[in-house]
Amino acid sequence: MAIDSIGILLVGAGFIADAHSAAVAATPGAHIAGIVDTDAGRAAAFARSQGGIPHTGDLAAALAWPEVDAVIVCTPNHTHAAIGAAVAAAGKHLLIEKPLATTVADARALQAAFAENGLVLAAAHTHRAYDYGRAVKAAVAGIGEPFLVRLAILGGWIWPDWSAWVADPAKSGGHALHNGVHLLDLATWWLGARPVEVRARGRRQTAAELGIFDYLEMVVSYEGGATAVCEMSRAHRPGSFNQRELFVAGTAGTVRQDWDGESAVLFAEGGPGLVPAAGGNGFVAQLRAWLDAVGGAPPLMPVDDAVLAVAMGVAAERSIATGEAVRIAEVLA
Repeated sequence: MAIDSIGILLVGAGFIADAHSAAVAATPGAHIAGIVDTDAGRAAAFARSQGGIPHTGDLAAALAWPEVDAVIVCTPNHTHAAIGAAVAAAGKHLLIEKPLATTVADARALQAAFAENGLVLAAAHTHRAYDYGRAVKAAVAGIGEPFLVRLAILGGWIWPDWSAWVADPAKSGGHALHNGVHLLDLATWWLGARPVEVRARGRRQTAAELGIFDYLEMVVSYEGGATAVCEMSRAHRPGSFNQRELFVAGTAGTVRQDWDGESAVLFAEGGPGLVPAAGGNGFVAQLRAWLDAVGGAPPLMPVDDAVLAVAMGVAAERSIATGEAVRIAEVLA
C-alpha cells in the first residue's frame, strides 16, 4: 500500500471524530474515504461536512469499500473489542481511540488479531504525541535515573450532559480507564519503568448522582522504587478552567512545568534550560506516526504499552472500589 494515497474510514461521528478528520485534512496524501455511524442522521451530517463522502451504518459494508485502506475508530469504549475484531478480519490497519479496550482480555485479543494478520494497531494515547509529552520524555534523559513523577491534568466538565456514555461506567470502563489512563500511560512512559501496583481514590465532585468519579488521584509504584502521583479532574469550576502541572525528579536533576502553555524548565548539572512549550497538534503528530508505522517505522504507542495502560486503568478502578492497592500482575493474570 502506498502511504501517499491512503484512504481512511472513520467509525463513529461523535465530537472526537472532528479532531481526527481535521488531522487527516492536515496530512498530505491521506483522505477520509467514508464514515460509519449507527445514527443515520449523524452519519449523513458528518458526510456533508466532509464534502459528501460515502456514509453508512453498516460497518461490514464500509470495510469492503475499495478505497478503504485503514480505519480510525471513535466509538464508545465498550464497543472497541467487537469493532476492532471486525477491522482486523477485514485486513485493515487501525488507529483506535483510547483505551484499547475495557478489559485486559479484550485488549490482548485485539493485539493478537492484528499481529496474526500482519496489521498495525495503535491506541490513540494522544498526549504522547503532543509537544509537551515528547519534550518531557526527551528531557528526562538528562536528569539521571527518574524516580518521581507528579502529574496533574485538571479541568471542568466537557461532556454534554449526565446521560453521555462517558459517564456510564458500563460503557466507559470508569473514569480512570477513560481519561485517567492518559496520565497513567504518560508517567509510565516518562519513567521507563514497569508498574507494580496502583492505589487510587475517586470523588463524585460535581454531583453525587454521577455514575463515575470525576476527580481521581492515582498513585503508581514501579519496579526499582519509582513512584508516580497522578491527579485527574473534570470537576473544576468554572468549567473553562484548565491546568496541567508536571514535575519529574531524577538522580541528576528535575523537569517542571507549572502551567499549560508555558515552557517547561529543566534543572540539571549543566544549569537550567527550557523545554519547548506545550503547543502543537497532537492529533496530527499521532496520525503521522501511525501512518509511518504502517510504512514500517517503529510505533509511537506500542501495542504492549496500550495493553499495559488498560491494565493500569482497570487496577485504578478496582482500587477505588476496594480501597486497597491493586497489583498489576493480578490484573494481567
